[in-house]
Amino acid sequence: MSQELWTSVDRYITKTLIPADPVLDAALTASAEAGLPPIAVAPNQGKWLMILARAIGVRSILEMGSLGGYSTIWLARALPANGRMITLEADPRHAEVAQANITRAGLADKVEIRLGKALETLPELAAEGNAPFDLIFIDADKENYPGYLEWALRLSRPGSLIIGDNVVRDGKVIDAADPDPAIKGVRRMNEIIASDPRLDATAIQTVGSKGYDGFMIAIVTDQE
Repeated sequence: MSQELWTSVDRYITKTLIPADPVLDAALTASAEAGLPPIAVAPNQGKWLMILARAIGVRSILEMGSLGGYSTIWLARALPANGRMITLEADPRHAEVAQANITRAGLADKVEIRLGKALETLPELAAEGNAPFDLIFIDADKENYPGYLEWALRLSRPGSLIIGDNVVRDGKVIDAADPDPAIKGVRRMNEIIASDPRLDATAIQTVGSKGYDGFMIAIVTDQE
């Protein structure tokens, strides 16, 4: 098994099951031209997120980590006409690119970008009464995943889905001695999930054009 093979399979899946989409392609192109890191979800992962959102009848979405708005567009497309999405982004340049991509996708009326560090903007969301969200996608700096998870619980309801990206990290997540703050953050998040009776969760490993990684998915079972 190799990265070349994983990437070829992703291309096959995308070509076979995901129709060409000029809007999404333009979002990736604009992100690359702006110098954003090429770390957006793969097309098949984006569609997986959209399908999950549709499956639960999503009406409200919170995303932590907009980057160039690629995953934002996928998720927002699952919303009904009166649905809403808030996406949080700390980097002004990323937020600018994301806003242009979201507007081009015709989703500006459903998606609001909040600029600032998520651990600072999340309390604002709570104070404004924006909760609960039906689906919360965590895809920001991994060292802060424990804090993001705690806020996700505060901003959710029984039945809400919480999804975390990049939780396997080339398999390094199994090494408790790894000093990488990202590994420590993911491991601590998993420990919190395992000890919290309000969450029922699992994680899946993924391979593909983005390498070897994975997603965590949890359902909120109770808010007590």
